[in-house]
Amino acid sequence: MLSISYISVETMRTLIDLGDTQVQALDELSKREKRSRAALIRQAIDDYLTNRRDEKQGDAFGLWGKRKLDGLAYQKKLRGEW
Repeated sequence: MLSISYISVETMRTLIDLGDTQVQALDELSKREKRSRAALIRQAIDDYLTNRRDEKQGDAFGLWGKRKLDGLAYQKKLRGEW
């Protein structure tokens, strides 16, 4: 197992533990792409965060679609209770 420090533009350092197979795969990719392990890890984290952000934005899409009640009528009813 190998511990790796991660330094971003803001100089935040993070320590992560990787298994031997992960380290070997990173080394192979690093040589093939001529990029450092740290650069590959930063890119992987950026990709992961972007994908997660996109998932969250779509979570609410279509939630009202299966309801029989008109959304505007429901909203007016709720506001009428105030």
